[in-house]
Amino acid sequence: MAEPGGSGAGAGEEETPASVPGQTQSSSGRVLTPEERDRLGCDRVLVSEFRQMKLEKEAQKNWDLFYKRNSTNFFKDRHWTTREFEELRACREQNPLYCPERCCAFQCDLTKDDLREKVPEGGVDVVTLIFVLSAIHPDKMTLALQNISRVLKPGGVVLFRDYGLYDHTMLRFKAGSKLGDNFYVRQDGTRSYFFSRELLAELFEGAGLHLAANDYVLRETVNKKEGLCVPRVFVQSKFTKPDRSQSS
Repeated sequence: MAEPGGSGAGAGEEETPASVPGQTQSSSGRVLTPEERDRLGCDRVLVSEFRQMKLEKEAQKNWDLFYKRNSTNFFKDRHWTTREFEELRACREQNPLYCPERCCAFQCDLTKDDLREKVPEGGVDVVTLIFVLSAIHPDKMTLALQNISRVLKPGGVVLFRDYGLYDHTMLRFKAGSKLGDNFYVRQDGTRSYFFSRELLAELFEGAGLHLAANDYVLRETVNKKEGLCVPRVFVQSKFTKPDRSQSS
């Protein structure tokens, strides 16, 4: 349901499933080297409050420009999603073709717009949040998740994948890019948060959703041209909305 776009955007990352060789799922995450830990410990200076307010105000514009620049040379089909999430595979098997009369595409800001204006309350079986939440300001993440929870059916599920703590992209930010704990700004003005499993569970549970699965996905990306092998860390999770009729 929710895909990168507008101020609720993700970075459009395209990743292969956790079952591929060289990629594992773990509850413990990535262990930093002493050099990496020292570098992160020294990066304590935050972007000025004035610039942070400007970045928040211009968030949608910066993401719109990002997608305009990368409209044809960045995104790939996410074939791995149906391999990773059986809920999506089941949806595809039950509904092999989308019926235009049953589809309603719309753009919204999850932190401001009430989804119930477009989607019936409690009317959605499955929500995907794939590289979306990381682009939202941490102060507004709970609002976005509460918005989603309202339209999710009791027993429905949120399928989540996003940047994990100590991902390579987090470690390569230069000094002057830090907005807060685990929150950074790129050169183009787009922002990214890096999640721990614990914080993610806390956020979703605060929105009334229950934890079903929550792991780090660890893999290595090889850049043959530059001869680099970099560690990637993502968080892949499932959260469900309690079915109170069954629990009573």
